[in-house]
Amino acid sequence: MPVWAAELAKKSVDLIVATDPGWVAQILDHFDAFLQDHANCERKASALAMSMVVKYPDRTQIVPRLIALAREELEHFEQVYRIMESRGLPLLKDAPDPYVNQLLQHCRHGRDDRFLDRLLISSLVECRGAERFKLIFGALEEPELKGFYRDLAGSEAKHGHQFAEMALEYFDQGTVYGRLAELAEAESNIVAGLEWRPSLH
Repeated sequence: MPVWAAELAKKSVDLIVATDPGWVAQILDHFDAFLQDHANCERKASALAMSMVVKYPDRTQIVPRLIALAREELEHFEQVYRIMESRGLPLLKDAPDPYVNQLLQHCRHGRDDRFLDRLLISSLVECRGAERFKLIFGALEEPELKGFYRDLAGSEAKHGHQFAEMALEYFDQGTVYGRLAELAEAESNIVAGLEWRPSLH
């Protein structure tokens, strides 16, 4: 039985490489900078979902889900911004995300291929976010922040599932999970080569 067959219940797949547990020390030591990066990540996630609505308005089966996902990510942005306000932190101008940018280099050309790859890359990004938020809430001591990141971990895992599920609306299982396996391998190589920064990725 293919590895992906055991994953059908949750639609997304397990990440190939786990984040080094030592990564979270970088976050805790520079938590204000991490919050500013986190806010940008949530804002960009909302914008990405809406950009897919604009680029693929004919994919009517998933447009409502993309809109709901964009709204949820925008709510997360607002929540992070409120935490930043309480700490006197400004929003930062957007900066390139080496993790996401390297993943997007694996997008193929062609309307259908690119559509599939964007959904599956989004699934992997959300799954990586869930994994790292879990590390963060496990390391935090402040109850309110701990609870916030615990909830975010669950939300990101759900989003990872949803993006893969959306792909399955338009492509067969073999196509989706075959390509997802390829992109997951690329994602693992990218993560292994990233410099640790006070950022989600």
